[in-house]
Amino acid sequence: MTALDSSELHPSDSAAPAGPTPGERARSVRDHGIVIARMLAGRRSDWRIHRVPSFAAPQPGRHWAGPIVVVGSILVGWFAFGDAVGDGNVGFALFIGATSIVMMAWSFLLALRLQANETLFGGLDRAYRWHRWLGALSVPAMWLHIQMVDDVKGIAGASKDIADAAEDLAEQAETIIYFLIAASLLRWLPTRWWRWTHKAFGIPFAFASWHFYTATKPYANDSAWGIWFTAIMCIGLLAWIGRVVVRDAISGHRYRVTDVQRHGNNTTVDLVPRGRGLDAVPGQFAFVRFNAPGLREPHPFTIASCPGNGVVRFHIRDLGDWTSRLGRELAVGTTARLEGPYGRLGPVPSPGTRALWVAGGVGITPFLSALDAADPATPPVLLYTFRSADDAAGLEELEEARAAGRIELHLFETSSGDRLRPEVLDEIFPDGLAGVHVVMCGPTAMVGDMRRGVRRRGQRHCHVEGYDIRTGVGPDMSVPLDDATVAMRDKIGHR
Repeated sequence: MTALDSSELHPSDSAAPAGPTPGERARSVRDHGIVIARMLAGRRSDWRIHRVPSFAAPQPGRHWAGPIVVVGSILVGWFAFGDAVGDGNVGFALFIGATSIVMMAWSFLLALRLQANETLFGGLDRAYRWHRWLGALSVPAMWLHIQMVDDVKGIAGASKDIADAAEDLAEQAETIIYFLIAASLLRWLPTRWWRWTHKAFGIPFAFASWHFYTATKPYANDSAWGIWFTAIMCIGLLAWIGRVVVRDAISGHRYRVTDVQRHGNNTTVDLVPRGRGLDAVPGQFAFVRFNAPGLREPHPFTIASCPGNGVVRFHIRDLGDWTSRLGRELAVGTTARLEGPYGRLGPVPSPGTRALWVAGGVGITPFLSALDAADPATPPVLLYTFRSADDAAGLEELEEARAAGRIELHLFETSSGDRLRPEVLDEIFPDGLAGVHVVMCGPTAMVGDMRRGVRRRGQRHCHVEGYDIRTGVGPDMSVPLDDATVAMRDKIGHR
């Protein structure tokens, strides 16, 4: 609105600028509500449920030992409650309650990121998949136990007063765990907040374990079954403490940032060790946390530098609030902790074997680390798709490797309409892909499309590591909420 012309003659009488009318405010609120609703709804792909642990034939390098041990440790508990006496199907009710405890304990142990987990499950990505689904399935098992259990006759684990107090704590644990599982399954909660809720799972587990220990059961706590379940509960609690205190706070190799460069949506970070560094092989990744405000939470990134050159390099794409802040605020000289190395992608085949590398976007990183190890006698064929040259990582290194005869390079720039499709394999491998060592890393849609193409051309096995520190359903609201927080902070600062 504009002031009346007479205000120029009588400044003291001029009216203050009018604010929005009630109708304008209502439309503004409605428009903001629509925007927020659309953001929360996301896309159809945001609500796709991640697949459960696969019982299909494992890929090369994957093992059955871990899944067999997990499932066996759960099913063996049935024999502890076969002779339970009480109202209803009390044996099954007690067994399903014990199953919930064992699942949660395994979930904590698998989150500890032990090297043994990789050996037993054939990779940390597969171990983490079991970690997520065991944690999620323990909740309906707990709910079913609560609905079924009633009057149990047997050996008391503690006095009635202690058992009743522990049961009250278990009821509180039920409420807490429902909230925490919702925070884990819905990606609306920003990752930095989700991490704190995820760490809190140990509290309801401790309450539930105390109830399990003090409740009436068919066996005594000092019997073989009592020692078995007590050991499982203690292992779960120790694993939770080790994950929260040791892994996320004090463990890892010490490094210092020596270079930070920004290329489009990618940030390249170089680090040098301060003491003993990582002993990585091509294709592996590490968890990194920087000693800087807002960057201390650990995140996994594939090592893009070749082993043995004394420098660890990461190409980090701006995909969330943490990575966005890193690109803006990380400075040379910042110290860091690197935990690892992890991963069994294995891009380098045995001598004399042909290899096909398929990379999309920042998925080029494991292949950059393998350039020096490639066999010039049988150079790998690398198919690299990216949005634009300004946004691609490692192009100079790849061109140098092609000039030296270490790789056969095929580039696909999608902004120019050049898309990677499985049909290109017919031109490069006219005799099919039988016996070819195939490794893929990149967006899920690209990997799935190329994987199907590879299988149709004679190669059943593809080396892929599908690792995501956080899964769930719904759109990731980390960036929008982080942007809103920054805008609000700036607005308060201007006032």
